[in-house]
Amino acid sequence: MPNRSTDALFQLIKSLEKSEKRNFKLYVNRNSSTEDLKTVQLFDALDKMENYDEPLLLKKNPEIRKQQLSNIKASLYRQILSSLRLIKDADNIDIQLNELMGFARILYNKGLYLQSLKTLEKLKEIASEHNQVTFMQQALFFEKKIEMLHITRSMQDRAEKLTEQADYVNKRLNIISQLSDLSLLLYSWYIKNGHARNEKDEEEVDKFFERHLINIDGENITGFYGRLYWYQSNCWKGFIKQNFLQYYRYTQKWFDLFEHNKKMIPVESIYYLKAMHNLLSAHFALGNRGKFAEVLKALEEFSETKEVVQNANTKIQTFIYLYTAKINKHFMEGNFTEGLHLVQEIEDRIEEYELQIDRHRILVLYYKIACLYFGSGDNEKAIDYLNKIIHWKVDLRTDLQCYARLLHLIAHYELGNFDLLEYLTKSVYRFMAKMENLSLVEEEMFKFLRSAFQLSPKEIKPAFEKLLDKLKSQENNRFETRAFQYLDVISWLESKIQGRQVQDVIREKYLDRKKTSC
Repeated sequence: MPNRSTDALFQLIKSLEKSEKRNFKLYVNRNSSTEDLKTVQLFDALDKMENYDEPLLLKKNPEIRKQQLSNIKASLYRQILSSLRLIKDADNIDIQLNELMGFARILYNKGLYLQSLKTLEKLKEIASEHNQVTFMQQALFFEKKIEMLHITRSMQDRAEKLTEQADYVNKRLNIISQLSDLSLLLYSWYIKNGHARNEKDEEEVDKFFERHLINIDGENITGFYGRLYWYQSNCWKGFIKQNFLQYYRYTQKWFDLFEHNKKMIPVESIYYLKAMHNLLSAHFALGNRGKFAEVLKALEEFSETKEVVQNANTKIQTFIYLYTAKINKHFMEGNFTEGLHLVQEIEDRIEEYELQIDRHRILVLYYKIACLYFGSGDNEKAIDYLNKIIHWKVDLRTDLQCYARLLHLIAHYELGNFDLLEYLTKSVYRFMAKMENLSLVEEEMFKFLRSAFQLSPKEIKPAFEKLLDKLKSQENNRFETRAFQYLDVISWLESKIQGRQVQDVIREKYLDRKKTSC
């Protein structure tokens, strides 16, 4: 697992690119003082360190006393952020609008009220063009302040027009705020509760949705952000309920919203990426192989654009979504062995982004890598990656922890490690006993694995067939859909009964469906 430092300054320095480090040095030289020498010295020392080690830092830099370190670090942190602020991004709307607001305030403080109002008018035009409603609100608030305090004679009916504009903007902001709250709350609900596992859970989700939606007709919402958050909210609702048709419909609307508002892609690149990621997940869940390939191609093309290449945050998210989709493509097509070439690329990127990437995302990628190895027949490597999930103490959704442990048991079973299975099943039992509302698939798999190593060769095939019949009866139960996606246990059981590799069974199914669709 990546060895991380939680020191904020160290993380900031390690996130800097070469050009940004060079810009910082130039910034300090232009604004240097005697005190700044120690901040530069600290910058260089931290830049050379692999991991943050304060005692070693002080030992190698005796000029910096321990009692000074906290103040010097705080000063260095501010200076780095100030130097980064000076690197202008011409395409960043937030930076442009903040700059115009700054200019308007400077002009106002100089007593140049009409020039300030003209700047604010320009700000509103750009903000309106890019759906930046909060900036429009700020500009209107400032305009009203100028008009109330000074006689500008800027135009007739000024007060009426400003209040009319402010009323329109406030109504839009109210809808955006309510829908963004709903989207966030639904996402939080999923993190806490996972997927709905029965009709009672579904009813609770529906009530939760309606309770946080007040006086809004979702289908008649106008404005980019209003529709964005409405589509997101319905997307999460469908995902939680495992209603993957609803999930797909609203994720497609989310994606199309950007396709019809191309100007918003550079403004909200992360939301655009997340739309593609969820659309890929929806196609994966529904088995839409052709559509999946189309969206994956679009994501690969977008990964080469400047919106991604020139922004560290967007670059990291693109890596996560792109490689998740690439692995899922191998799962769909049954090309597990072929997919193993992705593993080193993923490991290299995880190491490169270790200070920024979310740990949960790393463990999800490790689970997918473990599935690649398991599907290709390399159970030992699968166990290596599953151990990383099981033994890394981090707050992770219990459903993924559950499937990691089940796959861990299956891999040991495949290796014939029957002496370990008895101990491992007890450990897994203790873990699963803490979970509430286990799905039928999870319960049946665990029951089988607890007793499978005790069965004779003559008894094992009928046991596989019996379990297969039980689980096949649940394939169309949408409350069990997620279980089959995490672990294609049907194909594994068929491979055991037929005496074939699991990837060969999945590959055959893929080719049969491909022929049928042609």
